[in-house]
Formats: sequence, structure tokens, C-alpha cells
Amino acid sequence: MKQSRRNMLKGMGKSAAVAAAGATVVAQAAAPAAALEPVEKRSPYPVLKPQTGKPMYSRGVAYGNMLFLSGVGYHQPDTIEVHTQKVLEELKKNLEDAGSSMQKVLKVNVYLNDLKDYDRMNAVYRSFDWGDVPPVRTTVAPAAGIPGNSLIEIDMIAYI
Repeated sequence: MKQSRRNMLKGMGKSAAVAAAGATVVAQAAAPAAALEPVEKRSPYPVLKPQTGKPMYSRGVAYGNMLFLSGVGYHQPDTIEVHTQKVLEELKKNLEDAGSSMQKVLKVNVYLNDLKDYDRMNAVYRSFDWGDVPPVRTTVAPAAGIPGNSLIEIDMIAYI
């Protein structure tokens, strides 16, 4: 009796493996061909090169209809409210220059020099028109601060 139960279980395992492999083949065959075609990476902006050498980074890069904007900071002495306003205005301009808008933003990363500024930053952030569904957002305060003495840096992902 034990021997036949063991053989039965082995047989069931083989059948399950064959069924799973068949389902994978069917799923791959049903996948649309367009998903396999490459998408061109392009910059929606003129590349501003430094006086010497290659540019360090792009202001933004599009991949298909996705737009990835570099982080923007404000490097003047002022309050977190002014810094947040200036940064979001610059990002709004960058979005519009690339053919997008604040309503098409999907993801926002906020980097605060000091987490104590969170509520005051949020007051300015909320004043912008993000559309009916605001983007997802991550807010962190890096231990070493923000480069260039900015109180805040923000980057975004949107669609065009």
C-alpha cells in the first residue's frame, strides 16, 4: 500500500509540473508583441553641456511616454516655504517644457534638509494642483543634508 501511494504522489508531482510548464507557454504566446519592442530613450530638452566635457546629467529623460525629471533644489538663503515654492515652480515649468503637467505626475520624491520642515513644506506642496488623484510620494531627510545648501530637493516621474 505504501509503495502505490508513493508512486501516486510522484505521478501527481510530475503532472503538476507539466501543467505549470504548459500554462507558462500559453501565457507567453498570449503576450502582446508590442511589449517586446524596444522604446527609444530620449531627452525632451536641449542638452546643456558644461563649458568642458560631457554633461553630468539631464534635466529630464523620456522613455516611451514616461518622463523622469532630475532633482531640483533652490540654492538661496530663505525659508522652507520659499524653497518649496521655487522648486515646485521650476519642476512645473520642466514638465510643461516636456509636454506634460502637474496633473500627469505619478511619483514624487522629496528630500528635506531637516525633517522638522515637513509640515511647512506640506502646506506649500498642497497648494499646487495635482489633479483628482495626487501622485504617490516619498519624503526623506538624508543624513548628510541636501547638496548646494538647499533646504529641499524634489524629483518626479510623470507621463507625457
